[in-house]
Amino acid sequence: ARLRTMRSFLSLLAVLAALVAPLTARAQTTDVNGVKFPNTVQVAGSKLTLNGAGVRHKVVFQVYAAALYTGSKASTPEAVLSASGPQRLQIVMLREIGGNELGKLFTKGMEQNAQREEFSKSIPGILRMSDIFFARKKLSAGESFAVEWVPGSGTQISINGKLEGAPIKEPEFYAALMKIWLGNSPADPLLKDALLGRAPIVNANRYD
Repeated sequence: ARLRTMRSFLSLLAVLAALVAPLTARAQTTDVNGVKFPNTVQVAGSKLTLNGAGVRHKVVFQVYAAALYTGSKASTPEAVLSASGPQRLQIVMLREIGGNELGKLFTKGMEQNAQREEFSKSIPGILRMSDIFFARKKLSAGESFAVEWVPGSGTQISINGKLEGAPIKEPEFYAALMKIWLGNSPADPLLKDALLGRAPIVNANRYD
């Protein structure tokens, strides 16, 4: 009888574990149009929290989903760019785009938003970034890239989780790059508000 009771108890535990596991997984991510971004990440030994996430729209198309991670809550571009710790911007493609085209769009966005001196000091990094995306030829739906800023080290670009060369050391490059999304002429004003946590995550379900 005791053996049957133990087996019943273990079976019950197994059922409960199966029910709880999906809820636990959901609690650790934020869903943006089917893209699951973790609510926390580790960068250079620091725990970063999801500051905001959203979708980049171009005309009627959804181009990519993006998530910004910071050490503390930042609701303004100034707060993001003046923060002293590591940061991470994660982008997951929702449609295919040529690597060369993506590089050109980023360069244009930086030029439109950065001050002249800032942009000038960013040129070595821009050339490096352009080479990285040009070598990829294209990024397909589901592929991703990330930009990480680590003070004292620089900006590290990775594609599909693989680091692409040495960090870009100029701090001006990271500031100019982030202004593509957070500047006065952002790529998508709604995405800017979403990354800054100033707007609800559209077409997404969040579990805290």
